[in-house]
Amino acid sequence: MLPQRMKKAVTDNPKKLANLIDLVNLPSSLRDFVGQSQISRLGCFMRVWSYIKTNNLQDPNNKNVVNCDEKLKGILLGKPRIELAELPALIKLHFPKEPKSSPVKKIGWCQL
Repeated sequence: MLPQRMKKAVTDNPKKLANLIDLVNLPSSLRDFVGQSQISRLGCFMRVWSYIKTNNLQDPNNKNVVNCDEKLKGILLGKPRIELAELPALIKLHFPKEPKSSPVKKIGWCQL
């Protein structure tokens, strides 16, 4: 069962949700960071966010800013600091525009 906030996304445009949850083959730069060769965009975002929280990379004075360490810079275009709002777009750059053309398999929205 989908959470209430996701129901609208599924009914309005199911292709958008599919692009977030389809497993795709990762490029080597992101594969090394995530530790998997295949992952969904949503799963990748969650792994990066977990890494940021675990390593206390958020600016203590402004939680909307992430101070990137060397490992994180490797996947975020070498930027030393990013706004949290930039994170999904920077992660999306590593994924093919049309994951439908080469999906590995479909998974449910909660299975990352």
